[in-house]
Amino acid sequence: MQKIILITVMAVLAFYSRVNAQGVEASKNSRDWFYRGSKPKDYEMGPIANSSQNNSSEYQIKSLKKNINGFGTMMKTIEPSMYLGKTVKMSGYIKCDNIKSWAGLWMRVDYYDVAVLAFDNMRRNPIKGTKDWTKYEIVLHVPADATSISYGVLLDDTGQVWFKDIALEIVDDTTPETGLTKGRDHQSIPFETRAKAIGNEIKSITSSEKNALKKEIEKIDKDLDNKVITKEQADDLKLKKAAVHAANIDSKVSVQEEKLNQLVQDKVDGKVQDAKDTRSGGRMVIFGTNSEELGPNQTEFNISSLKVYNGQSDKDERQSKRTTSQFVFAAGLNNVVTDGEVEKSDFRYLGSHFYEIGVSYNSRLLNNSNLLHAKYGLSVMYNNLRPTNNRSFEVNGNQTNLTVNPIELKDSRFRNVSLVFPLHLEFDFKKPEVKNDKTYFKSHQSVRVGLGGYAGVNVKTKQILQYENSDLKSTEKTKGDFNTSDFVYGLSTYVGYKATSLYLKYDLNPLFKDNAVKQNNVSLGLRFDFN
Repeated sequence: MQKIILITVMAVLAFYSRVNAQGVEASKNSRDWFYRGSKPKDYEMGPIANSSQNNSSEYQIKSLKKNINGFGTMMKTIEPSMYLGKTVKMSGYIKCDNIKSWAGLWMRVDYYDVAVLAFDNMRRNPIKGTKDWTKYEIVLHVPADATSISYGVLLDDTGQVWFKDIALEIVDDTTPETGLTKGRDHQSIPFETRAKAIGNEIKSITSSEKNALKKEIEKIDKDLDNKVITKEQADDLKLKKAAVHAANIDSKVSVQEEKLNQLVQDKVDGKVQDAKDTRSGGRMVIFGTNSEELGPNQTEFNISSLKVYNGQSDKDERQSKRTTSQFVFAAGLNNVVTDGEVEKSDFRYLGSHFYEIGVSYNSRLLNNSNLLHAKYGLSVMYNNLRPTNNRSFEVNGNQTNLTVNPIELKDSRFRNVSLVFPLHLEFDFKKPEVKNDKTYFKSHQSVRVGLGGYAGVNVKTKQILQYENSDLKSTEKTKGDFNTSDFVYGLSTYVGYKATSLYLKYDLNPLFKDNAVKQNNVSLGLRFDFN
């Protein structure tokens, strides 16, 4: 009964996909090089004229700009049947000139467009600078369920590479893999994922053939309008073209249907498992930043940033969005500037402190550069001052003065709490990352510098006095405005690495709005932006 139900469901899926197919054409089994990358138009790519020597053709990738935040690649995609379950070595000769960033061979093994089974692009052993012809090699294992192998040569940023004699060959399975993603580590793909991928492939085949037929019919109609052919010839050509593409759909879809039927049979025979939560036992609880690569089934609970990442691909995608969010915490020393000086302050240097807690948003300003970001958000700032010499604040009309307290104080603390909106222009010097032919722009992973300020309102002012009265410990808390400024605004800057920064902020508004002597809060400490 289970087998009948599964076969029926898959047959309906295949039929529906063929009738309602829409998708994107994939380049398969081509003998030609394709020009791809994140910035293919910024490179000159192709064969070198009259370069054939000993039946060996040379090709080049050459940057056309002084700076390129991206890469160009020449690539091929092939059907993997002869390599399934085997270890494959890709080799080739490369010569390079003035490579600013890096270049390398690359190879990727895919299961349709839903999973990368194995991948290497020489990122951990890059080609740099200027070098004469040198042979390079990378090795990957091709899992049995692979559907395509793509390979080529890439150049990141600027420079020039020449390459020749690119070849794939089967090697002994004891040969170590060089990949960032190793094929031998590949785990079985769940039944539901495979079925959906095959359905999508059927859609893609049908859509691409329909689009190709549409273009050919448009050309026939154009020839008819220009009286190059007669109406009878046009109708005959349309029928022939339609028959060719219908035959293509039948032949290509039948291959996918065969895979679908085999998948259903494997499911019935217990060879394919349902999707499971295989992350159990693979959970990581992190406070701060984690530079380790997550496995595909690992989950990271980041307490500091209040985020959960399901695998490295999920983490890469979310951390490289145009706008990301961070939890902000800052703490350090707080004091006041009086007549342009902090020396001989009326407040303890080590006892006076500040805290800031908030949420920030970081938006990349340029499409293809990670340098400039707008950083903005909402924060609560706590500024604490501890007067020296047994003093506390007293309000006298519109003046707020420090006076000596008649009782010996154990502690005297003056606190302002503000709700502010910080805004900074942030310079982030993290270079873009390339993974699986995709460029990621990540923030908070390198040196960062922020320049800006903040503005908001003072929401609470409180004075706390602690003392002993007849051997009884007493705490006196007084709330009020104490003539403090209602509006808070100032300048701030930070410089740091990854999540941690040295943080400086200065209130442009005076602490007390009408005091004869103007005093402004100044704070220096550490800031943490947990991404």
